[in-house]
This record gives sequence, structure tokens and C-alpha cells, in this order.
Amino acid sequence: MATMKLGWREWVFQIANLIVFTLLLLICLYPFYFILIQSFSDPIESSRNIVALYPLGFTLQNYVEVFALPGLALAFIISVLRTVLGTVISLFFSSIFAYTLMKKELPGRKILYRISILSMYLNAGLIPWYIVMRNYHLNDTFLLYVLPGAVSVFNVILIKTFMENVPSALEESARMDGAGYWTIYSRIMMPLSIPVLAAVAVFTAVGQWNTWMDNLLLINNNKLNTLQYILLQYLNQAEMIAAQVKEGGNAAGYQISPFSLRMTVTMVVTIPVLLVYPIIQRYFVSGIMLGAVKG
Repeated sequence: MATMKLGWREWVFQIANLIVFTLLLLICLYPFYFILIQSFSDPIESSRNIVALYPLGFTLQNYVEVFALPGLALAFIISVLRTVLGTVISLFFSSIFAYTLMKKELPGRKILYRISILSMYLNAGLIPWYIVMRNYHLNDTFLLYVLPGAVSVFNVILIKTFMENVPSALEESARMDGAGYWTIYSRIMMPLSIPVLAAVAVFTAVGQWNTWMDNLLLINNNKLNTLQYILLQYLNQAEMIAAQVKEGGNAAGYQISPFSLRMTVTMVVTIPVLLVYPIIQRYFVSGIMLGAVKG
């Protein structure tokens, strides 16, 4: 295979490209990296406001103090359950709705699809949403976290568009073998739609993990508080909490500062997403349907 030789103009362009995008990468990564190293830094050292490339006085005590805050363990469990169950429920109902909208024999299919799309652009607002949730008695229940987002129109459009690209010969062959709608959906459409389902799962899981507004407005039971809502309170009350930790003391006499508390809390919220995302990312594959239809 012949290789194309680059002229000096192409070399200059490639080098300039590399420099510019490397600088952009560093600019985007450094704020996160700064939060990371500050969460591992000694509060006294970090209070000196020194721009560093490594933790100043490396310590894990900041995380020990944060994880010792009351209610954090239960809130973490609630957030994990919300994320997992909310994602699974949303994937199931969004995908089955998308598959249903594909069927030309469905009465009023086009009208239903257009109404669904219209709901993306017309939002009644926060107050009607609050009233509806209260009327359905979803306040102070775990169902508030998983039922309202069971169907996402945006995800439905993504899944429907992908499923429409599945060769019709597969479905026709399954029908000749006696398969019904449910069998075709569960054994053909779902396995072949893994790439788009993985993408939708990432969007839904991250959204569920980061959401705290419903907790703020409709949950008064402290046992149902999510991790994000608890940590939001800690961020807003960092100075008071740091003072309480200082007064309470500990075996090592450690004193966390409000700044270190904020940095550590930010990392506690972010790290789970960073750990899970690479695992799901491997399902973003192309060509999964190659060879699915035999000629």
C-alpha cells in the first residue's frame, strides 16, 4: 500500500493542529484535575492558594471525614438504586414504545408519534409538574425517582431510528416461523439494538445520578434523600460542617477546611460516573448487524 508523502505545508498544519488541540485538552482537563489534587491535599497546604500540579501534603483524611458525615451511606444506596432501576425501566418502556411506533398496522401511529415529538417542545413548567406529581401521590415515595422518566421521547426517537435500520427480512423470517411481536422485540430487536441501547443507558444513568431537583421539591423523608441532594446541602453548608467537624474532633485531631470539603464532595459525586462510563463505553460498537441477514 503506497503511502502519501506530506509536503511542508501539511507538516506545519499537522503540528499546529496537534499543539492547538493539546492545549484545548489541557484547558478542559485541568479544572477537574485541580479539584482532584485538592481533594487529596492537606487543608492547611491547600489554603495557601498555590497552583500545584500534585497534591500538597497528600492525605486521604478528607475522604474519611466526608464519608463519615451522617446520612451519606444511605443516600448513596438510594442514588445507586435510583440510577439502576430508573435506567432499566426507562430502557424497557422507551424501547418497547419505539418498537410499537414502527408498526404500520398501529392505528393512529403517525398522530401518536407527532404528539410525542410535540411534547419535547411544549413544557408546562415546574408548577404543573409539581401538582401532577402530588396528585399521583408520588411525593415522599421512591417511585418519584423512577416512574416520571419511564419514557423519554428523545430516547424513543433514537431507538426507533436505529430499529428502522434493522433489515425487514429478519422480522419477516421470524414471522414465517411463528414469532409474535413480543418474540421479535425481545429476541431480535433488542439484541441487535445493543449499541443504541448502550448510548441511551449512559444518557439516562448520568441524568438519574445527577438529578436532585425532585428530591428537593417533593421528598421530606430523610431516608429517601439521594446522594446528590445530601452533598448539595453539604456544599451549601461547607463552612458550618467544617466547624462542626473541628469541634467534634477525631482521633488524629484532623481539621478539614470548607474549601477541602467542597473539593472532596465534588469528587465523591463525580468518581462513580467516571468508573462506570468506561465499562459501558465498550458497547458502543459499529457493524453489529454485519452478516445478520444471509444472502
